[in-house]
Amino acid sequence: MRSPTGAVSASEPTPQAAPVSASAGRRLPPAARKPLVVLHVVASVSWPALMLCLLTLAVTALTTGDADRLRTAYRAMGLLGDALILPLSLLTFLSGVVLGLGTSWGLFRYHWVSTKFWLTLGAMTASVLALPDRLHDAVRVADAHPTGPITMADLGFVRYNTVIVPAVALTLYLVNVVLSVYKPWGRRKATARAGAGAGAGAEPGHPRPGRIPGAGA
Repeated sequence: MRSPTGAVSASEPTPQAAPVSASAGRRLPPAARKPLVVLHVVASVSWPALMLCLLTLAVTALTTGDADRLRTAYRAMGLLGDALILPLSLLTFLSGVVLGLGTSWGLFRYHWVSTKFWLTLGAMTASVLALPDRLHDAVRVADAHPTGPITMADLGFVRYNTVIVPAVALTLYLVNVVLSVYKPWGRRKATARAGAGAGAGAEPGHPRPGRIPGAGA
């Protein structure tokens, strides 16, 4: 209760500051977040583009009857794979993890974000551990037959492996794009209860629906 002199009496409750969520202290400042978003978007677009190029070359090698064209396709796949698979896959995955941890989206608060995390981890593992070996096998076949025809027996299962692995990886990336656009399923139950308990103390910077995680101030 306020006295005539303007002082606050002991019986009047003192206004309390709204609690700040624990994640607020971990948020990236805009100066660090925006360049990281640019890096993540560029890497995320380049990675499926690389898989599409590899898949195109692999299908060309699978369907062509020209041995010289087959050798050229496999050698081009080897060059692209050795130069780009590792840096693009690591940049995409690691930049996404940092953005998740450094923004209010988190990594495991929302079903669609956690699903993207596991899909990206699986795609990165397959791309780094399985795809380079398949590409090297194809290059070895091409180098072992520098001239003349290459028979089906010479190619073996190589011609199918070079199609299957990038096709699976590209499919996973396209699923991630759909998840990023539609953001299905909402929050996970544990985090939803925690957010409801915070009430008015919820973080003011909570992302609005439709925003790219980590983008914008």
